[in-house]
Amino acid sequence: MSRRLEHKVAVVTGGGAGLGRAVSERFALEGGTVVIAEVDEKRGREAVERIERDHGDALFVKTDVAEEADVMALAEEVGKRYGRVDVMYNNAGILFHDKDAKAHELSTEIWDRTMRVNLRGLWLCTKYLIPLMLEKGGAIIHVGSPTALNGCGAGLTAYCASKGGIHGLTKVMAIDYAPNQIRVNCIIPGVMDTPMNKSVLTDETATAKLMARIPLGRVGEGVDLAGLATFLASDESLYCTGGLYMADGGLMAF
Repeated sequence: MSRRLEHKVAVVTGGGAGLGRAVSERFALEGGTVVIAEVDEKRGREAVERIERDHGDALFVKTDVAEEADVMALAEEVGKRYGRVDVMYNNAGILFHDKDAKAHELSTEIWDRTMRVNLRGLWLCTKYLIPLMLEKGGAIIHVGSPTALNGCGAGLTAYCASKGGIHGLTKVMAIDYAPNQIRVNCIIPGVMDTPMNKSVLTDETATAKLMARIPLGRVGEGVDLAGLATFLASDESLYCTGGLYMADGGLMAF
């Protein structure tokens, strides 16, 4: 089997569960050294143990991406151990299904908490880890959302706004760092079977409505996204930057 990330160091935020866990495991399978930056210590260590059982190379660094001191410590640890970052996968995110709301009904607390993790956290990770990429270049991959592109996220004001910011950052960063051979792209997952979506997917009525909007007729899983993530992280995508890549079962085709 081709190991497309051989000799590459990849940092995956939120790498202990859901899509982040699936991508972490795939990166390791492809030969990458994976740094799992995860706020949940139990999940983070379990992810590392799983990778090591499969003879992969992984490191857990407890990280709350919304806290600047944590992200600085993450960058320091990665720099000390490896001296570089080849892949930055910005996956960490939160969604308050039961508390996000229309703009005039949304609490300031939920707006701020969502922005701190989804947008501030992503910016902090790039701010402190990009210096470890400047010399040799690399790949930055953000995780966006179709809710920032059309009305499928109606009522999720804070989440939609945070993901729209991520799409904007993808574009401006792609231009800013192209001279450094750092490619910046964004994957847009559709409805995925993750812990974040558990409350929705256990509601049969809500799930049926979602299925009716997905041409491929099913909810996505981590494996449905991991291949695309690997492509964007690898040298196979050296001419790809500034792109928004769908992994949504056709949700956005309508």
